Amino acid sequence: MRPKISVVTAVYNNVATVKDTILSVSSQDYPYVEHIIIDGASTDGTLDIIRQYAGEKTMVRSEPDQGMYDAMNKGLALASGDIVGFLNADDTYADTHVLTEIVDMIEENNVDAAYGDLIYVDRLNASKVVRYWKSQAYQDGLFEKGWMPAHPTFYAKRRVYEKYGGYDTVYRRQSDFELTLRLLAVHKITSAYIPKVLVRMRSGGASRGLWHILEGNLEAYRACRKHQLPVTPFFIVRKILSRVPQFLLRSRGAA
Repeated sequence: MRPKISVVTAVYNNVATVKDTILSVSSQDYPYVEHIIIDGASTDGTLDIIRQYAGEKTMVRSEPDQGMYDAMNKGLALASGDIVGFLNADDTYADTHVLTEIVDMIEENNVDAAYGDLIYVDRLNASKVVRYWKSQAYQDGLFEKGWMPAHPTFYAKRRVYEKYGGYDTVYRRQSDFELTLRLLAVHKITSAYIPKVLVRMRSGGASRGLWHILEGNLEAYRACRKHQLPVTPFFIVRKILSRVPQFLLRSRGAA
């Protein structure tokens, strides 16, 4: 039997978009999927939408949490799949074959994780691409340049999280950076890159705003220092500048 996938969705007051995320998961052609939705006690009708569209393979938990990464850790603790990934309430899969391709890539290459590309779309017009996050195969030294895999496309075997831990909630904005750094650069898990768009993300999420961007990059710098990666304060500038090509490439994801 093929491996089971756990898809974790963290959501709080996303009544306008959570339906699209749920339907995107349920429309995947891979048959062995559980969808775990962690709602932070939403007050805007989000939970009503979740209950309306959740299928029989959906697990729902609604209670106050300490933020997105705390919710993700709760989902990780509930996951029973062999492979775990995260699709939050502003995200949808690029097509119905994404999870099949992820499993195929992990199995065919005998690796611990797989990831691909991501496009940001306009929050009000999902057909308008505003940024193309093109990734690459991992090699040592990339995190020091400000690189990270597109986290919503990152799927890893559950035993990786059991061995090396989940999200460090000390990092309020860049816990995904710290996690992927810890797994790939520190613990050297094996991975494979899928050179295509796997996820569409609405722009303007938890990291919007100049101060939030600066705060997030400071956290990424501290994560590098914590894990003894050789970075200087110039890392922050380099990480910000590394995003520029993503805006120049945005036309590639318009199809």
